[in-house]
Amino acid sequence: MMETELTEDIDQPLRDRLKAHPGPALLWGAGLCLLLLLEGPTYLDGLLGAIGFGLGLLPGAPGAEAFASASAFFSELPHLLSRELIPNRGYYDGSAWQGTFLGLEPKYAWLIRFLLVYVYVAVLLGWLWYGYVTFRRHYRAADWTPTDDVIDRLRSHYWGLFGLAVVVFFITMAAFAPVVGPTTAEENIEGPYSHDMQYYDADTETVETITIGEANLGSASRGSGDSNVGIWSYDDFGRFHPVGTLVSGKDLFTFLAFGARVSLFIGLGSMAIAGFIATTLALVTAYYKGVTDLIVVLTSDSVQAMPALLLVILATVVFKNHWIAELYNGAMLFILLFALIRWPGLWRAVRGPALQVGEQEWVDAAKSYGQRPTVIMRKHMAPYILGYLLVYASLTLGGVIISVSALSFLGLGITAPTPEWGRAINIGQSYIASQSWHISLIPGILITLVVTGFNALSDGIRDAIDPQSEGAEGGATGAAAGGGGG
Repeated sequence: MMETELTEDIDQPLRDRLKAHPGPALLWGAGLCLLLLLEGPTYLDGLLGAIGFGLGLLPGAPGAEAFASASAFFSELPHLLSRELIPNRGYYDGSAWQGTFLGLEPKYAWLIRFLLVYVYVAVLLGWLWYGYVTFRRHYRAADWTPTDDVIDRLRSHYWGLFGLAVVVFFITMAAFAPVVGPTTAEENIEGPYSHDMQYYDADTETVETITIGEANLGSASRGSGDSNVGIWSYDDFGRFHPVGTLVSGKDLFTFLAFGARVSLFIGLGSMAIAGFIATTLALVTAYYKGVTDLIVVLTSDSVQAMPALLLVILATVVFKNHWIAELYNGAMLFILLFALIRWPGLWRAVRGPALQVGEQEWVDAAKSYGQRPTVIMRKHMAPYILGYLLVYASLTLGGVIISVSALSFLGLGITAPTPEWGRAINIGQSYIASQSWHISLIPGILITLVVTGFNALSDGIRDAIDPQSEGAEGGATGAAAGGGGG
């Protein structure tokens, strides 16, 4: 009798299990909705605005105005982490700070907003983890799955957890760039002479108004005398700069935060396209083998034989005046170029696992039952190679970030005024031995840290998926022995 009930419970669809015991799922869903509503409007605004912008680039495409109107509507809705709620822009009138959050100094007001962003992300990620635990305890039919061991091994892999923390920090900086920066991209990067600010003139003891562009000229870091605004300091106009200013006087932290968006967009975009190509070709070659596999091998060898840097430089020059080079100031062009260059490496990384899966009995059984090749590849083969693809894509993504920064350093990458870390290094290389060393050194440290983080995360994922791999540590292997209970 007990065995019959257990079999019926395993065969019961998830929807029926949710109906039978809805309490934990409703509680988790309500908490997730609350967390998303706290910050949702600003990102719906950005998403709808991006869709409207994309439609506007296509002649005759309908709906661009509707998306723009929806974006404007959501931009007016209140959200928790905003400059309006926690402002850090103000001026000192000789006795107290005016216009800042609770009258605090700008550096403390900015630090509160910055820390709240990461607290919010930590709570959101913790709640998502709680959702997984809730599903595992109350709604999953099986008490144990191989995924449990993978997660347990990753949780005990400290090098992988370090990489995860760095990647989360980087992604949060990119996603919340409009909030974490001490100023905005519109004021600091795109149109400094179109925005005004107030500051207190100690000589006349009056509050004066000046354009941000003019204030930037007086806040430039050029490595000599008083021409420097360094780390954790104010400029002459009462503006706080966490990591100093650029040669142009623009805030470096804001530049880096929005530059993280560009690097992440190019890295993830190129890896998504390259990963799709690599996975598709790996499944096709593993299923059909023979001539199909030989054609793809020759094609990948041809692509890898081309000098990658020379190819990118050549394409940058050829497409310089093309419309595709104008999308996001060249970011879309680099996504396509790096996808073209990187797919052979990803394909070779997952080709072996795909060939192994293609020889399994369940694949032969699916063929004998008459299932279509596309169904077999999607349902019975793809799930077993996606883990390997994730590992190698994480490793490759760091290389893409370095490549984009190197091209920007050479003046061939993302064009101004769109911020990019490599261009900041290029701008400050003449001042590296002066008091304005921060211009080049800070972006260089961030690039190194981010690439190390992605590599560490990929090591952790690899060792979690395959505990017998060369880099697996004793702690991770020990987690496998313990198993994972429901």
